[in-house]
Amino acid sequence: RPAASRNVLLRRAQYRLADEAALDVARSFVVGKLSNQRAVLMRALREHDGDAPDRARMEATTTRLAHLARRAGLGPLTLDELRGIEGEGAQIYFSVFDALIRSPDEGMRFSGRSRRPPLDPVNAVLSFLYALLTHDCRSAAEGVGIDPAVGFLHRDRPGRPSLALDLMEEFRPVLADRLALSLINRRQLRSADFDRLDSGAVILKDDARRTVIEAWQERKKAERRHPFLDETAPLGLVPHLQALLLARTLRGDLDAYPPWLWS
Repeated sequence: RPAASRNVLLRRAQYRLADEAALDVARSFVVGKLSNQRAVLMRALREHDGDAPDRARMEATTTRLAHLARRAGLGPLTLDELRGIEGEGAQIYFSVFDALIRSPDEGMRFSGRSRRPPLDPVNAVLSFLYALLTHDCRSAAEGVGIDPAVGFLHRDRPGRPSLALDLMEEFRPVLADRLALSLINRRQLRSADFDRLDSGAVILKDDARRTVIEAWQERKKAERRHPFLDETAPLGLVPHLQALLLARTLRGDLDAYPPWLWS
């Protein structure tokens, strides 16, 4: 069957499931994100001693994230309740994010997530990396024939790549957040690398943007074993592999979408 007609059938399945069974697919995205947020904190606890109060907060947060992941995966839920769990997970994860920053630069502290616009350098780095990740996930969806605009977890809005935003959720903690922390903690990014606009928004200077993009391209070359496929692949290929698994789920070849879990 020609690729064009295969894609029509795939998208019909996508639209049908987005209407009838969005919760089943959305659960996997949220479980993947919560599990990977927890894995990032667990790795930080293993690698660094840190202050006892910070460790206690982080350990408590990993316990809460594990509980939320179980609820997201198994509990009787509506889609809105699932979105609430995802939001609660993000809130408690970012409540301890500053404990992961070890730069002595006082301008690189983090007091909470701010998005549109980012109001401090750490948020500016996160937002920039999330934009790069969104682009890669959109390309991955389009590459396998999925409509990037029709999501399961994120509501459809004109001009918003809702499916790409769904797909990126499980990658955010590992591909973006860990890279942001690495750049800050290794002092490849400092507070002097950012401009504050009259609006209050904080943006990266041109040289800093280049630093982030180069680090992003380098990080994507790192190889990891894919937990479901049981084969080694560069991190940059993982969005494409997950888009393929999502397409197989939409076609009915897989019973459920297997999120990418980092360890």
